[in-house]
Amino acid sequence: MELRGRVVVVTGAASGIGRALCQRFAREDLAGLVTGDLNDARPTDVSVEADVRRLVDEAVSRFGRVDLFCSNAGIYIPGDETSTPDGDWDRVWNVNVKAHIYAARAVLPSMLERGEGYLLQTISAAGLLNQIGSASYGVSKHAALGFAEWLAITYGDRGIRVSAICPQGVRTPMLREASFLAAGAIEPEQVAEAAVAGIAAEEFLILPHPEVREYFQRKASDYDRWLRGMRRLQARVKD
Repeated sequence: MELRGRVVVVTGAASGIGRALCQRFAREDLAGLVTGDLNDARPTDVSVEADVRRLVDEAVSRFGRVDLFCSNAGIYIPGDETSTPDGDWDRVWNVNVKAHIYAARAVLPSMLERGEGYLLQTISAAGLLNQIGSASYGVSKHAALGFAEWLAITYGDRGIRVSAICPQGVRTPMLREASFLAAGAIEPEQVAEAAVAGIAAEEFLILPHPEVREYFQRKASDYDRWLRGMRRLQARVKD
């Protein structure tokens, strides 16, 4: 997909990867860019379907359509299955999973009618490899990746393209919650560059950290060995 002349919507746009995406997209001579964030003057809470629909309606009202919806907002809450309260599980699930569902509901009908459209979903390497230190994050990112796969399977032959961008450590405030990833962390701008390249190539899986592909292949080839390795990593992190 060529970005020139396209109308793009980005959620979680005020900081981190979302802000970097907006700055990078702005260099592509877009027809329009609409942003949403919980910290905007007119807040967009992606866990509320009405807020996501309002954002899409705003884009359509101003520019006539949405070509690319970047479902980027996400949250991280540390804790295991016992220490994470039900309310936090619900909050993580709503932002990290249901927000992608709300976005698809809002934009797919018109995209399917036109016979083209693009969904970019910021997920995480945790969707492929899980997450030490946060059960809710690891589970929600697996679910988000599963939904992205389902969309690509279901609508790929009807002109809908889907990309799941799955970085590992990125230098954003969220990294403080998973500091063991800091050594290999990259800048949000590098994630944005990878996203633009992946969209141009219409790749489903966009991996700003190339090593994640190798880790994922190891996991698939010998699950038990991979689990043992993850337990060793967890022990080092806790020490």
